[in-house]
Order: sequence, then C-alpha cells, then structure tokens
Amino acid sequence: MNEGAPARLSGARFTVEYHLSGTAAEAHAKAEALCLDQTVELPDELVPAGMIREEILGLVESFRELKADRYEAIISFPTELLTGECAQLLNVVFGIASLKPGIRVARLHLPDPVSHGWPGPRFGRDVLRALVNVHHRPLVCGVLKPLGLSASELADLAYQFALGGLDLVKDDQGLSDHRFCSFEERVARCVEAVAKANRETGRICLYMPHVTGPWEVMHTRSLFAKKAGAGGFLICPGLTGFDALRDLVRDDAVALPVLSHPALLGSFIAHADSGIDPGVLFGQLPRLFGADASIYPSFGGSYAISREDCRRIAVEAGTPWGHLKPIFPTAAGRMNVERVSEMCEFYGQDVILILGSGITQLGADVVSACKTILDVVARCAQAE
Repeated sequence: MNEGAPARLSGARFTVEYHLSGTAAEAHAKAEALCLDQTVELPDELVPAGMIREEILGLVESFRELKADRYEAIISFPTELLTGECAQLLNVVFGIASLKPGIRVARLHLPDPVSHGWPGPRFGRDVLRALVNVHHRPLVCGVLKPLGLSASELADLAYQFALGGLDLVKDDQGLSDHRFCSFEERVARCVEAVAKANRETGRICLYMPHVTGPWEVMHTRSLFAKKAGAGGFLICPGLTGFDALRDLVRDDAVALPVLSHPALLGSFIAHADSGIDPGVLFGQLPRLFGADASIYPSFGGSYAISREDCRRIAVEAGTPWGHLKPIFPTAAGRMNVERVSEMCEFYGQDVILILGSGITQLGADVVSACKTILDVVARCAQAE
C-alpha cells in the first residue's frame, strides 16, 4: 500500500429510497445525479479514479416505475460518510438534492450499526405513558395560547387544563422569552399551577415549556425548567437544528421527555413530488434523533397532509427499529372536539391528541370542556 494513500472503506452501506418525477430517462438521470451530488458534488468526468469513484459515490441499487411519470430509486451510500451528527446524515440524504425539483426522500433504511450511532428516545412511548400513569387510551395535550397572554394568564389556563384531567400541557411554539411574558416567570408559574391541579385531582399532568434559542441559551433554559419542576420540553428542530434536539436528549442533567414540533418544516411536505415524505420527516427523523413524541398536522385540516401520510407517520413512530424505542405520533392542527372520535378510530390508542383552541372554543368552562373530551377518548378506547 502506498504511504499516505487513503484507507479503503469497509463496504458497509445504508440506503435511501427516493421518488423521482419525470420520464423514465429524466428520473434515471436524477438518480445518477443523486449519486454524485450527495457525495462528491462533481460532474462524473471530474471524479477521480480509485477509492473515490469505486467506494465514495452513491450507487443506484434499484430503479422501477411506480406510476406514470413517477419512479423509485434505491440509492446506497457508504456508512463512513456519516459522522454521528444529525446534520451530516441530513446533508448526505438530501443536502444538495433539496435544491432541485422532482426529488422526494421517501424512506431511510439504516442498518443497526448505523442507527446505533444515535441515541433515539431516552423515554419513548411506554415510559411517557408510565410518567402520566395512562396505559390504555390516547393521551391528550392542551396548548397554552394565544401569544400575548401574561405569565399569570397562561398559568391559569395551564391550571384549568390540568384540573380538567389532561395528561400534558405544552407551551405554544410562539412562546419564547418576551418582555410581556418572560420564559422564567412563565415556567415557574405554570409549573406551580399544574402541580396545584395535580394535588387536587390526584392525577399526573406534565407541563412542557418551549425551549429555543442558540444552544447555550436553549441549554440554560432547559436546566432552569428542569430545576423548576417542568415535566418535559417542546423543541422545534426545524428552528434550532436536529443536533440541538439530539444533544438535549443525551444530556443527563436535563433528562426529561421531549416533544418535537414541526415549525419551519412544512415546506418539505407541501408538494408530493419533492421534499421529504412525512413518514421520514415526522416519523423516522424525530425518533432517530431522540424525540419521545412527534407533533405534526393531522389530515382533514388546511395543511398539505393526507390520511395515508399520517398513517405512514404513525407506522414509522412505532414499528420495530433496532434499539430505538417507539414514540408517540402526535396529531395536531386545530382539531375540535367533533374530530376526537375520528382521530381515535384512525390512530388507535397509541397517539397524543393536541387540542388548543379546540378546547377553549367550546366555551368559557375549560375544565368541563377537557372532561368532555376525555370522556370521548375513554369511550373510544373501550370500544376497541
């Protein structure tokens, strides 16, 4: 072996399923371009011979027609391109390709040695159930909104949600550290309010504040919330980065359940012929990177997501995947009480239902509204 020559790779590879639009020739050309763009980002004629051409490039493992003007390409990449960072995985899978039309990431296929490079959920679906002591029905989560309420007003709403029997109460993703509602005051007051309701009901409701900002700020806020008595966190990885989600999950000083929110990620699913499939974006990635529940807009509302999309998310959240614990699909999107039965029938027991204005619009008596929704959820669970 020549001194200074690069070491040969192991030969281990992971695969990505892409759906490509166009004629057969156009789609196949896109597949070949993916092999280059997602690795060396060079024209084929400029790729050096030897190890780079033979081992670094992506390979088209299979190519088939799905329907008219729609094709599936399975492309493999060497596992050595991954570094254990979420950003690098996303870059290899879709970095440059995200700038081109007619390319959609349909599914990730990671062998166990690769998935072991990420921690996955610290708690997962079953432990989150145990924390709220609810084992045989969907969980229900209330949202603290609207933006503009004071810390004391939000705390009063959190108290009513918890008194009404909800399992979780989370900040709206618009809540940060505002002059009219500071992070620390909001968290302290909401923790106290939910704890008071828990003492009165004898139940367990977890309050989950939104933590955001640059990593140092996000980490400091997480530690403050943990010390104050929060039951978990809401994180928007589209805003903070998926590595921030992963690092927070791995931090033993924090060690609380995490809800992943889809803010800023919607454009990836808005067009069916490009972007990232919802099953990957809201199912596989949050689970791989450590969220215990993944929030997304459910079908039937004003969002670009279908019943089949939601079904794939739910499957990817719970299907066996190496060492990764199953997580909760978390259906949101301004659902009202009339849709609760439909959601329960569609998802079964293993789902979290997010209700914000869907609860408060029932009238001023938030506590009674929560109890009404929980009665519907309980009846649906018993009917299964």
